[in-house]
Amino acid sequence: MVKDICKDQTLTEQNKEPTLESQPLDSALQRRLEINYRRNQRQDHTQLLDQAGQDFCYADCSDSYWNPEPFSLLYGTPLWDQASDYQRVVLNQLYWVAYYSQIISAEIATIFFNQTSAVALYAHEGFRTICDMLDLESSQERAHISAFRAVAEQTEQILLGKRLFSYPMRGPFTETMIFADTHQFKRWWKQIQLQAFGFISSNNSFLACQYFTVRGLRTLNGKLIQHQLSRYYQNDTDQGHVPIPAKISFYHFMDESFHFNSSTLLSHEVIRCLPTPTKFEAFVANLGIRGCQQDHRQFSVAVNGIFWHDPALYLKVYELLRSHIFAMDDAEAQTMMRACFTQESDGLHHSYRTHQEAMASYRAYLEPLDYVWPSNRAMKIMEQASIEQYLHTQRRALPRFFQELKQQP
Repeated sequence: MVKDICKDQTLTEQNKEPTLESQPLDSALQRRLEINYRRNQRQDHTQLLDQAGQDFCYADCSDSYWNPEPFSLLYGTPLWDQASDYQRVVLNQLYWVAYYSQIISAEIATIFFNQTSAVALYAHEGFRTICDMLDLESSQERAHISAFRAVAEQTEQILLGKRLFSYPMRGPFTETMIFADTHQFKRWWKQIQLQAFGFISSNNSFLACQYFTVRGLRTLNGKLIQHQLSRYYQNDTDQGHVPIPAKISFYHFMDESFHFNSSTLLSHEVIRCLPTPTKFEAFVANLGIRGCQQDHRQFSVAVNGIFWHDPALYLKVYELLRSHIFAMDDAEAQTMMRACFTQESDGLHHSYRTHQEAMASYRAYLEPLDYVWPSNRAMKIMEQASIEQYLHTQRRALPRFFQELKQQP
C-alpha cells in the first residue's frame, strides 16, 4: 500500500508547475452557480421535512411498506424468503431506519465541512454565491437529520423498545461509516485525520474545493439508491396517503439533487479557477479520495446500498432475530445467520451489483480531474471486492462472533 502511494505521488509530481494566482469565475460559471442556488432556494423542502417529522406517527403507517420491496433489510436472503407478511413489512421499515441512520452520520460531517470550505473560499472575489449556496445546504442538512431521527427513534422504540441502528447525536469527527471494519485505534486515527483536514482546508482553497470531490463521490452512491427510494412516492397516484417516511425519502432526494450539482460545479469547474495544486495539496486530496475508497471497499448483504462491514452488524441482526418479531431461540438465530451471511443468495448478488455500479460511477466522476492518482482513478481498492471474498470474510468472522456470544454472561 505504501509503495502504491509513493508511485501515485510520483506520477502526480509530473504535472505542470503550479500557477500563482486564482482566476476570477467567468460569467458562464458564475451564472451556473447562481442558477443552481436560486433553484435550490425555490424548491427548498425544509418546511415540508420539518412538518413530516412532526406529523410522523408510527401507528399510522405500521402496516405499510416505506420503500420498494427490494430495499428491505436482508432482502433476497433466507430470512426474507421465510418471513411472514408482517415480518417483511418490518424488514422493509428497518431498512429505512438503517439507511437513513447512515445518512445522518454523513450529513453531520457535511455540515461542518461545508462551513470550513466556505471559509477558505470566501476570500476570493466572486465567490460569495458559493458561500451562500453552502449556507443553504447546511440548513437543509439539519432539516434532513431532524426528520430522519424523528422516524428512526420512534420506530425502533415501538418495534423493539431500544435502538438497533439509530444512535444519539454525534460530532463531525466520528467515524462516518457507523458499521465499519474498525477498532479503537482506527477510530482515533480517523478522528485526527478529519480534524487535521478541517483545519488545513479552512485556509486552502484547493483543498476546500477538493472536499466536494469526496462529497460528490459519496453523494453518487446515495443517488443510486435514493432515486429508487424516491420513486415509491412519485409513482403512487394517491400521494396524500403515502407513508410519511416515503415522503421524507422524496423530499430528501430532491434537495440532494441540487447538492450533487453543487459538488460537481465546485470540484470540476470552480477548482479550475484556482492555482494548480502543489505536490502537498495533490497528496492530501488523493488521500481523501483513497479514504472514500477504503470506506466503500466492501458491500453488505444486510443493507443493499450502504457499504457496511457485515461482521460489525452481526450483533444487531442477532438481537433482531431473538426479538419478539422473529422469536428465534439461540440455535435458530445462529442457523439463520449462517444461511444469510455465509451462503450465496439473490440478496448477496443484488448488493454486489450495487457496489459495482457505484464503482463505475466513481471512475466516471474522477475522469476529468488530472491531479487524481491512477489507483484512485481506477478505484483499485474497491475493485478488489468480490462475492468470493465476501463469503470468505463471513465464514471466518461469524464463528468468532458465536464464540464471543457464548462467553457473555
